[in-house]
Amino acid sequence: MANFGKKKYKAGEAVQFMTRKQALKKLQLSLNEFRRLSIIKGIYPREPRNRKRAQKGDTRIKILYHKKDIQFLMHEPIIWKLREHKIFARKIDRARAMKEFKEMRRYLKKYPIIKLDHIVKERYPTFIDALKDLDDCLTLCFLFSTFPSIKHVHRDHSALCRRLTVEFMHAIIAAKALRKVFISIKGYYYQAEIKGQTITWIVPHHFGFEPQSKCEVDFKLMSIFVEFYIIMLGFVNYRLYHTLNLFYPPKFGDTIFSEKSLVDEQAFVSERISALNIPLVNLNSSVQNEEDELEIDSFTNETDNTKIEEAKAERAKIKKLKTLFKGLKFFVNREVPRESIVFTIRCFGGDVSWDKLLFVGSTYDENDETITHQIVDRPSMEKQFISRYYIQPQWIFDSVNARELLPVEKYFMGCMLPPHLSPFSDTRHDQTYIPPEERALMDPEYKLNYNKDEEMETESEDEVESEENTEDEKKGEIEDEEDISEDEEEEDEDEDKVLVVKDNEKSTKSSAGGINEKERLNQKKKMKVKSGEITKEDPWEKSRQERQEYRLREKLVKNKHRKLYKSMIKGREDRAKAIWLLRKKRRIHDETEKAKKIELRKAKRNENKT
Repeated sequence: MANFGKKKYKAGEAVQFMTRKQALKKLQLSLNEFRRLSIIKGIYPREPRNRKRAQKGDTRIKILYHKKDIQFLMHEPIIWKLREHKIFARKIDRARAMKEFKEMRRYLKKYPIIKLDHIVKERYPTFIDALKDLDDCLTLCFLFSTFPSIKHVHRDHSALCRRLTVEFMHAIIAAKALRKVFISIKGYYYQAEIKGQTITWIVPHHFGFEPQSKCEVDFKLMSIFVEFYIIMLGFVNYRLYHTLNLFYPPKFGDTIFSEKSLVDEQAFVSERISALNIPLVNLNSSVQNEEDELEIDSFTNETDNTKIEEAKAERAKIKKLKTLFKGLKFFVNREVPRESIVFTIRCFGGDVSWDKLLFVGSTYDENDETITHQIVDRPSMEKQFISRYYIQPQWIFDSVNARELLPVEKYFMGCMLPPHLSPFSDTRHDQTYIPPEERALMDPEYKLNYNKDEEMETESEDEVESEENTEDEKKGEIEDEEDISEDEEEEDEDEDKVLVVKDNEKSTKSSAGGINEKERLNQKKKMKVKSGEITKEDPWEKSRQERQEYRLREKLVKNKHRKLYKSMIKGREDRAKAIWLLRKKRRIHDETEKAKKIELRKAKRNENKT
């Protein structure tokens, strides 16, 4: 009989996927055009369940796309613009070759422009969807805002990134939406909360740009992402400003985005930071933010009120955090990086200024007596004011992460700073290393023990120092103890005589009360209830039984889940080993620091003696 079944590779995954070469042939685009279109539309390769079946029996690894994604790209009107670009490029090349410069200029004026507004609205139909995907957008835009005009990085793109990032920072300042800050080698990590969405981005350090000798970074590919992210960030800024009742676009200084700022990096940075110190104008000053007026509803039918109480407590903490630096005036020295300091202080209601002779945008001078804190990053200063604290920049970031104004004693000028803890580490996981300083902040009981340990360390240091001083005192005490021991021997002889008399009295009493003791024993025998015996558990036997039960449970794991289970166990062991290594590293560090302190104190004591 004939086989009327389906033929091989004519259904299923073999039909659902196509290679990149097939996609280029279907769309009639070049590789660069297809790559640009797929990035802008958000179409990426997919991994099939069975690669051999999806590739129709071919075992080589190929880039596969879903058939529906390619069909979706076929209806995109940008494809026609890309084809028009090809036609215009040929016309311009021909006019240049024929030296028809008038025709070439006419073609350049009519060059087709690709607009991406409809794609942004298509990919992010709501404002919340755009906020969810804003992390990579901000990180890349802040990175490109620091680039000069180089190959594959358009000059207009970098200038527009600078403008949009400053506008976004102003929106965060106006909304007081910043929650966490952390400084690392990569740059400044910021985390803000807008409309209930958590947004985290990185701002790189401002250093002089050094061109690369090798082409290790694909700037052309990154510029395609930036081309889309610029339009996206413009939409987000527009919506943010209107929700905050602010004018958009905001007006900054006349030179902030001029040609001079594009050429002179120092002028750009100074103008950009001065813009952060300018308050924006509200559309209606009587209208307050929506978030300030929100209240948590309480339902009578709610059985679990703990979540509501936690939400109210968290809301109270955030409300207090928004006005953390309110009423404080800061002055930034010239050696301190100003942009991160100004942005962080302004987000929490503080006032900040700097030397007006060095940078523009200053609001008050250093001689102002109302200044409460001066941020210094040098060991000492000649001229100091008594009415203010001279602190290091880390105090600001640690206070923000702790959600309270920390004591300034550990952050004074020239002091050894405490460790800068990351607020992004998730302490809810079981297998995570938590430094003792961070654990002391979270747990008040551990904080007391940690402080006691520090006191014990200082006492032990003092004991080591005082060992040499006490040797002479001990010699004198030994001579005094020999005199006291002779008197104690005489007192012990008198006490022995008194004890012998008391023992004789007890023996006479026991003979008289022997009858009562027999009666008590007879009554005890008549009692039916007997006292229970305490059985001691063997901890080794208990642990052995637990291990045996655990091995039996492991044998119940199915064969298809056994590899996954083994990888989980391996990961758990690796995490435990990493925690052990970190604890060992911390213990060695503490011991070396303690030995250094002892040596320093001994050296100082010897100097004082001499």
